[in-house]
Amino acid sequence: MLTLRKSQDRGYADHGWLKSFHSFSFANYYDPKHMGFGNLRVINEDRIAPGTGFGTHGHRDMEIISYVLEGNLAHKDTLGNVKGIPPGDVQRMSAGTGVQHSEFNHAPQETTHFLQIWIQPNVTGIPASYEQKSFPDTDKRGRLRLVASPDGAEGSVLIHADARVHAGLFDGSESFSLALDPSRKGYVHVVRGEVEINGKRLSAGDAAMLQDEAQVSLSEGKQAEVLVFDLEA
Repeated sequence: MLTLRKSQDRGYADHGWLKSFHSFSFANYYDPKHMGFGNLRVINEDRIAPGTGFGTHGHRDMEIISYVLEGNLAHKDTLGNVKGIPPGDVQRMSAGTGVQHSEFNHAPQETTHFLQIWIQPNVTGIPASYEQKSFPDTDKRGRLRLVASPDGAEGSVLIHADARVHAGLFDGSESFSLALDPSRKGYVHVVRGEVEINGKRLSAGDAAMLQDEAQVSLSEGKQAEVLVFDLEA
């Protein structure tokens, strides 16, 4: 079964310096029908205005992934990491027993556009940790590239969760199918462009929730970028 959720049905918050779409209930946006999907808890599509950002704040027992689309996200945390996250990089922070961090857009004239993703861990109380890797477009062109997994397979970042995250770029005749375990859940988020998911047309910000499906097939892309999640039921 494939269930579509259109971009305009997401929650939205405009804080002036931050404009954010919420795929699931978050902060002041609450929808009891969309509290998460499997162990996927948050997908926020954030745009941070030039020279602004999130001040120091804390997290515990959550796997947090940042996926930057435009600009550069400056990250600083109590683990000693001071990083810039450009497009093409995937950042993973395991909050574990607790970590404080900040995220800023230091560019004077460029908005930073990124996805903030939270996945519920399958182990708690572990030491906080950080990882960041680059995945070039050539690795994602016309296919799904594993970018996050519980075992660090294929050079992906390692998450402490029963989930795998794939990223892909599709345009024109490019197509790809990924096998799914029908007893698990699949979730596809269209980052930008347009693409067909199992024969259904989706546009930027749209999502497809998959249950009892043996595969996810992507085709007929129009400058599309997608994230595909393999999740626990």
